[in-house]
Amino acid sequence: MISRRSVVLGLAALPPVLALPARLAAEPVEAAAKLVEAARAQIGVTLFYDGAYRRLAYPGGDVEPERGVCTDVVVRAYRAALGADLQRLVHEDMAANFSAYPANWGLTRPDRNIDHRRVPNLAAYFRRQGAALADGEPLMSGDLVTQTIGGRLPHISVVSDSRVRGAGRHYVIHNIGGGAEYADILTRFPVNGRFRYLPV
Repeated sequence: MISRRSVVLGLAALPPVLALPARLAAEPVEAAAKLVEAARAQIGVTLFYDGAYRRLAYPGGDVEPERGVCTDVVVRAYRAALGADLQRLVHEDMAANFSAYPANWGLTRPDRNIDHRRVPNLAAYFRRQGAALADGEPLMSGDLVTQTIGGRLPHISVVSDSRVRGAGRHYVIHNIGGGAEYADILTRFPVNGRFRYLPV
């Protein structure tokens, strides 16, 4: 007969990996919530849309907080919430894999002042990190969505934790021209990328 003491000792000897699933499941949820909050914190701070080329510090470079573009909402949120510097991450990946990134701007080498502020580059980076969502996978707060505005302009938003009343879809947090704000645009413009990048 197996004693109760033997069972208890046997359970204690099991590897700690058995305790990991709940922790791993909680970490991305917590990271996503932090990301949304960091994006939300930019509302009322970033008041203008300004995509002018600037020479930036590196790493951690940024334009003035009251200015920026849609990508700046994303970059600032990742820095504030998760300590992930997309300026550095994108630059390093582009430096090592330049041909894997779009050649939309006629550049022959990376430019750490602007590369992370371009939607196609962020989308390429997220895909290379395995962060693209599978077709049909529902969006969650903290996800990223890329769209095409007016048939030609790439755009990126952070999916918020608030939903449009009566519609069920999420509001996003973005800067499409008037500073950081909430918006209901997921069905207004074609979606061409959906990502869940939570480096926890």
